[in-house]
Amino acid sequence: MTVEKVDSHTIKITFAKPKAYWASVFVSDFGMQIPKHLFQEFVGAKSREAPDNLKPVGTGPYKFVEFVPGDIVRGAINLNYHIENRPYFDAIELKGGGDAVSAARAVLQTGEYDYAWNIQVEDEILRRLENGGKGRIVSVLGADIEHIELNFTDPWTEVDGERSSLKTKHPIFSDQVVREALNLLVDRGSVERFIYGRSGKATANFLNAPERFASKSATWEFNVEKANQALELAGWVRGADGVRVKDGKKLKFVFQTTTNALRQKTQAIIKQACQKAGIELELKSIAPSVFFSSDEANPDTAAHFYADLEMFTPSGDADPEFLMRLFASWEVATKANKWQGLNRSRWRSDEYDQMFREAAIELDPIKRAGLFIRMNDFLIQERAVIPVVQRSNVAAFNTEIHATLSPWEGPFWLLQDWYREA
Repeated sequence: MTVEKVDSHTIKITFAKPKAYWASVFVSDFGMQIPKHLFQEFVGAKSREAPDNLKPVGTGPYKFVEFVPGDIVRGAINLNYHIENRPYFDAIELKGGGDAVSAARAVLQTGEYDYAWNIQVEDEILRRLENGGKGRIVSVLGADIEHIELNFTDPWTEVDGERSSLKTKHPIFSDQVVREALNLLVDRGSVERFIYGRSGKATANFLNAPERFASKSATWEFNVEKANQALELAGWVRGADGVRVKDGKKLKFVFQTTTNALRQKTQAIIKQACQKAGIELELKSIAPSVFFSSDEANPDTAAHFYADLEMFTPSGDADPEFLMRLFASWEVATKANKWQGLNRSRWRSDEYDQMFREAAIELDPIKRAGLFIRMNDFLIQERAVIPVVQRSNVAAFNTEIHATLSPWEGPFWLLQDWYREA
């Protein structure tokens, strides 16, 4: 890709080859534009040292005032904002820390705050808090998918100072029967009904939205008996402790996710079903600030994946390219790339890679949608991933605040239009 300056307000972008999702260079997690004069001295290994990492500049409705890591961000109105008479508020204050229930309560019950983002709280609790009358829950359904990833490398063997190395294979997950059994032991219906409620929809697909990309062929089933039968036929026999074993290998796995009531309850439901099938799960919860960290020295990040199974939600764009990149071979997270790759499960397939490359340059929208549907179906057929629920973007708003949320954008995409009804 080359970028040429045409005049003071115009640039010309030329791609080396067709690029169906061309906007990704500017609007998605693939990349973003930053001021060259502020960051050109801080590229590569020095990128974390740039002073402006913590005091951003831009053309938004508010100007940066203060940031205290883990605590608070303050902004003041941008009087030079390009839309007349916007924004409506003179200042904005974002509070961090705490937990999801406390954040929801601060809006819905006490009215201390006007808005709480990404409320991962059981729907039953949210409904009780809403009865306070000071706030309301707003949710929008997009492509966010709560799913379980299986580690296709060995997290317990170290090679050249690296666990979950591509030079290893998981000693048990190479058996597809085990993967099939685990898929049958996820009670998605109960997870939706008793935990997520309005904020999650049980699904068998990894790619669920936009609608034209969603496969109609995949279905989910919760069946402990079928899982037991499959494992028995494959030679996995129950030991004296009730855990199945074959060739000296036990069906005993470490299952990690973030510390959050919804996820711990989901883990518990899955563990109970697995016990009935002779599979033992050791549950592990990690602080979100650690789990989603890019800290290459921390072994508990999702990208290191030093466990057998892990559960989380990646956010999906309006175009599926970013979400489906999570299983591309060249995106594998490794020590060599400082665990920055998107493919945490280390699953690899030449067939999948080929479909992805075709979709990336396919300009016919119908053919491109067909490729993404095939990619989803391939992932599901191979049990490369276990979808749980299609998650909504859930937020709490003060009853007086009027704002618009989108499943495809960040929570503040139309912040300039937020207003309080008198």
